[in-house]
Parts: sequence; C-alpha cells; structure tokens
Amino acid sequence: MENAMVIHKFLKNAALRFPNKPFLFYEGRQITYREVDTISAKLASSFLEMGVGRADKIAVVAPNQPEWLYTYFAAAKIGAAVVALNVRYRLTEFVYMLNNSETKALVYVEGFGGFNFSDFFKENRTSFPTVEKYICIGGGGEGCVTFTDLIQRRLPGQERLERATEKVTESDTAIIIYTSGTTGKPKGAMITNKSILASAMAEVDHFRLAEDDVFVGNLPLNHVGGITCTITTSLIKGASVVLIPSFRPDLVLEAMAKFRVTVFGGVPTMYAMMLSFSDFSKYDLSALRICIAGGSNVEPQLCTDITRAFPKARLLNLYGLSETSGACVLSRLDDPPEKVAESIGVVIDDFRVRVLDEKGNDLPPGEVGELAFQGECVAAGYYGLKEETAEAFRDGWVLTGDMGCIDQEGYVYLKGRKKEMYIQGGFNVYPVEIENILTRHPKVLMAAGIGVPDALFGEVGRFYLVPVPGESLTEEEIIAYCRQNLADYKVPKQIEFVDELPLTPAGKVHKSLLTKRLFNNNGK
Repeated sequence: MENAMVIHKFLKNAALRFPNKPFLFYEGRQITYREVDTISAKLASSFLEMGVGRADKIAVVAPNQPEWLYTYFAAAKIGAAVVALNVRYRLTEFVYMLNNSETKALVYVEGFGGFNFSDFFKENRTSFPTVEKYICIGGGGEGCVTFTDLIQRRLPGQERLERATEKVTESDTAIIIYTSGTTGKPKGAMITNKSILASAMAEVDHFRLAEDDVFVGNLPLNHVGGITCTITTSLIKGASVVLIPSFRPDLVLEAMAKFRVTVFGGVPTMYAMMLSFSDFSKYDLSALRICIAGGSNVEPQLCTDITRAFPKARLLNLYGLSETSGACVLSRLDDPPEKVAESIGVVIDDFRVRVLDEKGNDLPPGEVGELAFQGECVAAGYYGLKEETAEAFRDGWVLTGDMGCIDQEGYVYLKGRKKEMYIQGGFNVYPVEIENILTRHPKVLMAAGIGVPDALFGEVGRFYLVPVPGESLTEEEIIAYCRQNLADYKVPKQIEFVDELPLTPAGKVHKSLLTKRLFNNNGK
C-alpha cells in the first residue's frame, strides 16, 4: 500500500481497534487511543488554521506529558515535523536549535523545575525570528495562545484536515532530534515517518511485544528512547504507557507496581538508583518480563544485581541513536546476563552492520573499527547541514562514531568512541560543546574536558580551565555561568584550574594526555 508507513495511519488504526483502551496513564488519568486520536485531530486543525502545515516545524519544550504527544500526533496528521527540545535546555541551546530548524510554531510548558518558560520566551522573542506562533501549555499571556484553547476550538476544517492528511508521505520528516558532534554544533537528525516506524516495528517483533504489555514512559520524549522505543512501539501493538514527567525512582517503582508494568527501559544509572532506593523491596514487580538497558554497557555487577532484583524478567541491551531513529541492535531474548554484560546484542530486522577502518574498508570479525548501519531505520540526514550529512550518511549507511567489533555469531561489541562523547546518566555529552561555552567567559583563556568514570552517573565531565592572566576565577563562578547557558546535565561536575594544557604539535589540546595524567594522579 502506498505510504502505509505513516504515523497517523497507525494511530487511526489503533483508535479503531482499541477505542476505549488506555493508551496513556498520566497522573491519575486514563487517556484512550480514541481520545489521543480525536484531540490530536483538533490540534492539527488548529495548526492548519494558524498557517502551520506540511514541512513546517513545530518545536516542543515540555516534560513527558500528554500535550507533548498530542502535538507529535497532530504534526504527523498534517506532515509537519516536531522539533523535540529538552526541557533542561537554556538560552544558548534554544537560540541555536530554534533558528537552525527554522521553527514556525513553539509549544512550551509554562514552567518546569523552577524555571519560568513563559517569561523566558517572552523576554527572548527577538532571538527567535522564525517563530511566528507561541503556544503555552498552562497560562497564556501577551502574544501567545493557550494549548487548551487550540484543542477546544470548534473548527469547520474536517475536509481541510483530511486533504492535508492524505498528502503525508512516509518520507516526510516526523521529528527532528538534536545530537551534538565533534564540532560542538548540535545536529538535528531528520527522523522520517518510515524510519521511526521501521525501528519500532523491528523492536516489537524482536521482543515479541503484545497488546497487553504496559510500558513505563520515563525516558524523555525528546530522545528516541522515549518517542520510538516506548511510545511508537506501544502504538504499533496497542499497548499502554504510564507517562512519568521525569525519572524518579519512587515514581517509577510505584507505577510499575500499580499498573503491573511488563516492560521497563532505562539507562544503567536509573537501574542503580532504583535498586538502591530504600523502599525497593516493598513493591510488587512480579509482572515485569523485560528489562531494557540502553545508553551504555551494563557493568557485570549491575547485571547480576538487576537479574536478582527482577527474577522473572529478562535483562536485555538496546543500542540505537537518533541517526537510526531508535533501536538497531538488541540482545536476544535468551541471552544470559554475562552475555548482556559484554555484548550490546545483534542487529534486528533486516538492518545491517559493518565495521570500518579509517579508510572506510570493511574489517573482519573480531577487529575493532567504526560501527556503521544500514536499513529503513536510518534517518534522512541532518537538517540544514549538508556537509555534516554527507560525512555521516553515505550510500544508505550511517557512520556512528562508535567503535566496536562483531564476532562470528553476529554479536556486536561496543569498544569505545571515535568521538569524545561521554554518557552522563543516560545523556550524551560532547566536551567540545561545553568548551565552546566556557571559552566565551571573559576570564577563561582555554578549556578542555574529558569524560571520567563515576559510580552513580556512569561518566561525568571533568574540565580543565586556563584563566586569563591576571584574572581570579572560582569554581562557583564557572558553574553559575554554565547553568545560565547549558542544560543541567551538561554542567561540569569537576573543574580544575591549571596554568597550561598539553598541546599536540598542531597546537590542539592533547586529550589523551589529559586522561593519562588524570588516572596516573588518581584524579588529582
């Protein structure tokens, strides 16, 4: 069937098959598949009335909540693309991403975590010249409309909406998710209707998911772990999702017990926090059958701890990235814990993997090189960045920047990163992005950061700063500056002031020497 791989058709089919079944559980409410379809249709009609249509960009700044998903499915109905932004972002990130994506409409929560987004966007509107429509979830205000108003309007636009919906194709971008890179410039991966559905369908088949499965929606919706591996997989099977605004061990454990959750996905840090929670033993988690770990390898001891804590569940690895729209490598269902601890799994569906040397040649089994993937899950490239797209996306393959190898049985082993990225508590962090911010500080002459091991977060950032001669600089001053300009998970956890940084003959900071010095000195 032509253009069968479009998100709005999957939502419509689910609403017809399971009209009264809860799609979402959220803060005491049950929201059925039919309600999600109906509300997102009203919102889609409102978008059209506002002049927002196919190929336009609708940015969302909100935690995991129903309005986020109403926006996502409304955009899918009219062929618009959601620009998924983290509620933790601040000025520098918003300025770049909203302008790079040419966002036309901005949907944002009134406030979150003590930060007032209404005031923030009102005060900084001149910084976002492409944004024409401001839509606030919560209170309104000058120059914006409320989300509630848009979904309660009586619009005569049913035929208009149907015409717009018919024009949506599987190659239309459904969502843009930003991922940083070695230059520190965020890149918006264009995930299409087809690519996100391909990844989700492969996960559904591999895990043998069923309509009676219940997921915890604790992974951020602005990451593929949330929007693909949780929401879209559930949509395909007609499963249910317990939405959690942001991860907290007590909230997740309560949800798992109350709703008889069968599938939980989290990064190793989340598992460590749950297992160390003081009241862990009081929760009935016997319904859990699959524990998915993503983001980084699970340490052997943590693997053992997880399998003991959830004896009826299978622990499985999931590897994917924005550029593959979600999962592309998963553990097999019968893999023992020791296999999960050492391998990230096998490629799923008919996706393909290669291991490449520095010249792009294939390496044989067992040899370490850069991992590259091919398949319908591969995104369409980076929005507005032709050079970066050409470098990473080649002849249907995407080069990941991750180093690994494959054994004779097809198991993939992650061996490190070609990039300097580290993963802090499940969030990808690129030191160069923070370095670029730090060197804008008037008292900082040079800055260099590396990822270092951490018992709780897996890895954290350690940054070395050379102050401008004659200037005095404090750690508190730097932290406050970073909090103004960066998402909180990017703010350095460790800072050291030094007189100089080791340099290569070409004049670049010698990161490997920094790492060697750190471990030789026991971090001092």
